[in-house]
Amino acid sequence: MAGELTGRRIAILAADGVERVELERPRQVLDEAGARTAVVSITSSEIRARDHDLEDAGTFPVDQLVGAVSVDDYEALLLPGGTVNPDKLRMEPAAVQFVRDFVQSGKPVAAICHGPWNFVEADVARGRRLTSWPSVRTDLRNAGAEVVDEPVVTDGNITTSRSPDDLPAFCERILHEFAKTPQPADAAGRA
Repeated sequence: MAGELTGRRIAILAADGVERVELERPRQVLDEAGARTAVVSITSSEIRARDHDLEDAGTFPVDQLVGAVSVDDYEALLLPGGTVNPDKLRMEPAAVQFVRDFVQSGKPVAAICHGPWNFVEADVARGRRLTSWPSVRTDLRNAGAEVVDEPVVTDGNITTSRSPDDLPAFCERILHEFAKTPQPADAAGRA
């Protein structure tokens, strides 16, 4: 699907503790489809990744601080999981506001595993049909979501998935959902 997302700017909101494969694999698929991805975080320089929440898995460079960007800078938002990552993000008001603004904008937002925790703190889960890692589901229900146990679920502009095992279905769905956004003027050759 090379070129399907040509020029579309995708924010990947993540912090220390992000599950490496949940950032790396979707990012690779998005980049291969022509998107311009950027890691947005609450700290500058780099974030530390994990494998299975327990093992050190290197780092990712940070492209932008969340307080320095807006929804207008991107066509879509990706929220990878890892237990620590969304817990750190939900403690940062600028990150919570960024997620809330994205969901309310109608632009596509995708979260996997523990990533849907961000919807609880941003108060945008109510009335949505969502899935997640099993330990997050009670929080989603308590926040007013209809929780299902399916590999990938799209409700309006929000796509959610359960775990790294579901990455093939998740990546295929986000390509489809993110491609629905208008191509930015600079990528389409317009001034």
